[in-house]
Amino acid sequence: MSVLKHIPFSLLELAAVPEQVSVSATLSSMLDYAQRADELGFNRFWLAEHHNMPGIASSATAVLIGQVAARTQNIRVGSGGIMLPNHPPLIVAEQFGTLDALYPGRIDLGLGRAPGSDPLTSRALKRDDMRAERFPEEVAELQQLLGPDSGRRVQAYPGTNSQVDIWLLGSSLFSAQLAAQRGIPYAFAGHFAPQLASEAIELYHRFFQPSEHLQEPYSILCLPMIVTDSDEEARYLNTSSQQRVMRLVTGQPIFLPAPVETTEGLWDPAIKARVDAFLGLSVVGGPATVRSKLEAVQQRFPVNEFMFTNDIYDRQKRMHALELLQQIRNS
Repeated sequence: MSVLKHIPFSLLELAAVPEQVSVSATLSSMLDYAQRADELGFNRFWLAEHHNMPGIASSATAVLIGQVAARTQNIRVGSGGIMLPNHPPLIVAEQFGTLDALYPGRIDLGLGRAPGSDPLTSRALKRDDMRAERFPEEVAELQQLLGPDSGRRVQAYPGTNSQVDIWLLGSSLFSAQLAAQRGIPYAFAGHFAPQLASEAIELYHRFFQPSEHLQEPYSILCLPMIVTDSDEEARYLNTSSQQRVMRLVTGQPIFLPAPVETTEGLWDPAIKARVDAFLGLSVVGGPATVRSKLEAVQQRFPVNEFMFTNDIYDRQKRMHALELLQQIRNS
């Protein structure tokens, strides 16, 4: 039996807008995608916060979480993540406390400290850069606001006594260390920053301190995933993701492009190296190849759960990838 059978599979969604597709159609397709993931038994469906990024439609993260939760039954729904320095902790607690009241026991609150945007957009968000330095204190404040009634004069209502699970997200050792110190589950952003994955995950598990929230360390590794019926087709579909990352690193709008037969001539060697580094943990192939690669990743990174991004341009092939993933896990 495959070792993957015992590892939950989850999804990270950026609501990537394909070229020539409207935001409305993209969000409608995203909801269908979430419903299918729920039907197939995926564990979580998280949405990411990004701002002023044409091609990414998940900026109103809490709104989309509510929409996904309303259209699903069992899958946990949450943020992957909310960039806490962009928001007052009280507002976040009220938003996620409300979501928990509507969908009890199904809401995750993943927290990050990056801006999720460029410096100009950070100013438009009224982001105080010093708040990133206070991230540990604001995480503690948020835990208090979502925890038992402590008699504080300022309370999150809804929010107090909620069942919201707080996660720390990151691509650095800082977040891994903080999650370990606080006894909080941890998710590493291997879908765009694979370089520190091994060190961060090892640090988190080694230095984890049990808390009232979590007795044993629990970690997720997020991976870029392209799976379809054959290795050849998967490589073809993966060119959409490669083109999107090329646009990201060169400062262009990142609408998801259609796949191309070859990437020759699309970039110079320096840009290709950056794209390859960004997608260094990509799992691309047909079912047998993907199964083998995931088993190798599990040996290298002993995490508790896998989470996948899925930058497939064609809507039906994106749905098919979900079905293949669960077949791989259950076989």
